Amino acid sequence: MRTLYVIGIGAGDPEHLTLAAISAMNRVDVFFTIDKGEQKSDLAGLRAELLARHVTRPHRVVTAADPPRDRRAAGYTDAVADWQGRREAVYADMIDTGLVDGESGGFLVWGDPALYDGTLRILERVAAVAPGTIEIVSIPGISSVQALAARHRLILNRIGSPFLVTTGRRLAAEGMPAAVDDVVVMLDAHHAFAALPDTDLDIFWGAYLGTPDEVLAHGDLQQVKDDIRRVWADCRERKGWIMDTYLLRRRR
Repeated sequence: MRTLYVIGIGAGDPEHLTLAAISAMNRVDVFFTIDKGEQKSDLAGLRAELLARHVTRPHRVVTAADPPRDRRAAGYTDAVADWQGRREAVYADMIDTGLVDGESGGFLVWGDPALYDGTLRILERVAAVAPGTIEIVSIPGISSVQALAARHRLILNRIGSPFLVTTGRRLAAEGMPAAVDDVVVMLDAHHAFAALPDTDLDIFWGAYLGTPDEVLAHGDLQQVKDDIRRVWADCRERKGWIMDTYLLRRRR
């Protein structure tokens, strides 16, 4: 039996690592990582820092290149499924060649493995090929949603009310939900918030949460949306990538 730990490592702050995550990391023989290229080398650097700071037992690191992904494809769901299928092949090869029976492998996942991350889904398919030979353990982490709320001193839900977590793609297609007053938006590469006509919304926005590059903004959506778009563009140009999250809150 081989054990695979999928470990949430937080949104970017090294101190977001939980005691449970550190304990799991010290049960791992082989850490599997995906190389996303020079533009995101600082993300790889944080993983290396966490290993150096917290893992005290001997371990190996196996790295593979990230399969290319067409983010302009018209069929989003099919494009993601195709990309995850190619990642599945990469993961299966790394596990087969890098992990022997009785050993444990680890995948360090940004944020929380249960929130907009496909690692668990991919590994379940890898394990299904040889039933009974791989055990998967998920270790929760601090997500960008939690980090956003903390940095803006927010409680995401209001008394007796729900909040919704959705994507920029869904927000662009459907607009602000009529029955929900608090909506957290992730994976918005096209500023869906800027097209909303609503005049009763506040936005609480954050990018690179938990990192030295963290940037925050908040205010009346219609008044600050252009400023956020300019900051987003400047950050994207400077670093070559950006990860941001925001809450839209309807004023009562």
